[in-house]
Amino acid sequence: MSENQTAILRIHCPDQRGIVARVTDFIHQNNGNVVALDQYTNREEKRFFMRIEWEMDGFTLNRDEIETVFGPLLGKPLEMVWDLKFSDKIPRMGIFVSKSSHCLYDLLARYEAGELKVEIPVILSNHKEMEHVAEQFNIPFYHVPVNKDNKKEQEQQELKILQEHKIDFIVLARYMQILSSDFVRNFPNKVINIHHSFLPAFAGAKPYHAAHSRGVKIIGATSHYVTSDLDAGPIIDQDITRISHHDSVESLVQKGKDIEKIVLSRAVKAHLDRKTLVYKNKTVVFA
Repeated sequence: MSENQTAILRIHCPDQRGIVARVTDFIHQNNGNVVALDQYTNREEKRFFMRIEWEMDGFTLNRDEIETVFGPLLGKPLEMVWDLKFSDKIPRMGIFVSKSSHCLYDLLARYEAGELKVEIPVILSNHKEMEHVAEQFNIPFYHVPVNKDNKKEQEQQELKILQEHKIDFIVLARYMQILSSDFVRNFPNKVINIHHSFLPAFAGAKPYHAAHSRGVKIIGATSHYVTSDLDAGPIIDQDITRISHHDSVESLVQKGKDIEKIVLSRAVKAHLDRKTLVYKNKTVVFA
């Protein structure tokens, strides 16, 4: 893909003839060059989904004009739910973490290596164990202890911190606190979580121990957008790894951490590349 600045349009709407032609014609008529297009039709829902990206170099409409023109011309007549972003707008990601470091280190390493096109202005935690990690990467760290008695007040403090740092979305890098519905409403489809895939069969504090005692043959991880329904939000990415009777609890934990890191980073990358599109409780992830 060209390194030129691009516009990224994601839409979903009732399925009907000619949507692709009308959208691409709109871009062509304004001297745009399409560099990526992916589409999908859910025949059961009779719903059409599309992600299209084009170069802004030479495009006759400026950013504000695109929305002004596209909405009345295509968006409203085709009953589209649509979102327009630009490749040079770097999202600002806040990280929440508790005591486990594996997902945090992985995200920060990828960030330092330039794999994630993102800014990380802040790390928040309900414990102090990860403060030294934030210091290593020169990222401000906020300790916001949360318990059942102060949850509402502390979440307001977290929201204030996120607002001050102009955070666009949040990643829960093994943050062992349940976010309230009121908190989540401030970031709709903008909070990404990671957890082991044993839920609900092996819920609780020691899922790998429970899985080991049952002799499971695969373990995995799931990354999803957070909703008010615990661990039931739209799934972004999943993966598994096979295990056997030779694996100890310790090896299960290590393999689990490895798969959690990979799945979470893929989910974050898909979000950053504007390749996710949520409809009802499912996520369409474009290639």
